[in-house]
Amino acid sequence: MEASPNDRLHFGKMGFGCHHYRRRCQIRAPCCNEVFDCRHCHNDSTSTLRNIYDRHDLVRQDVKQVICSVCDTEQLAAQVCSNCGVNMGEYFCDICKFYDDDTEKGQFHCDDCGICRVGGRENFFHCKKCGSCYATSLRNNHRCVENSMRHHCPICYEYLFDSLKDTNVMKCGHTMHQECYHEMIKRDKFCCPICSRSVIDMSKTWQRLDEEIEATAMPSDYRDKKVWILCNDCNDTTEVYFHIIGQKCGHCRSYNTRAIAPPVLPQ
Repeated sequence: MEASPNDRLHFGKMGFGCHHYRRRCQIRAPCCNEVFDCRHCHNDSTSTLRNIYDRHDLVRQDVKQVICSVCDTEQLAAQVCSNCGVNMGEYFCDICKFYDDDTEKGQFHCDDCGICRVGGRENFFHCKKCGSCYATSLRNNHRCVENSMRHHCPICYEYLFDSLKDTNVMKCGHTMHQECYHEMIKRDKFCCPICSRSVIDMSKTWQRLDEEIEATAMPSDYRDKKVWILCNDCNDTTEVYFHIIGQKCGHCRSYNTRAIAPPVLPQ
């Protein structure tokens, strides 16, 4: 019995694709003319080429040809196969040439980002200065850093802007993968790897350092020496008494500081 048009449109849903996406087509990469399941499969493959000059990433918008996984017909990129009528992706973006059957991801195309995002358009807004989509909870509630997502994660070095992993926006406005952030905190690293600002509330830690310094007398040779410090949290410079445990910022009271001049006796 011949399949109905509706059956053909949804043939084999979630039955084709790769570990990145479920879809019923492959793409022909215009850069090397090879066929891959998706652009990530292409990038994973070319990143391991012996000659480093042959390594390259696929520009998603440049894809023109796709191959239907049901009837093997090569054709111009479109949602429905021109030969067998199968729906090659429940979600399809004609700009990104992006196909995906798992519509529960909430895919949407952001014109400002120029790429497709996941998570539902209603849950995100595009920050013009940061140059990326952020969760609506961060609207008017984050420190803007110009093009903050257009760099590599400072921990794993994967490019963040189009990464498939969740990202975390820190208090300082810099971004990194969420899993990398949690791993950093688990290892008792509480400063942004990019700007060195504290990424969590450190007030209790500063209070403990106050108590340690009060209980730890400095040797007489160092007791009256002062040092100029730069605070990583407020970016202010202060002249304070030198102490082996740490120097407290005179402006924001943070101990996340570093000496910018050696200890000297006051004039």
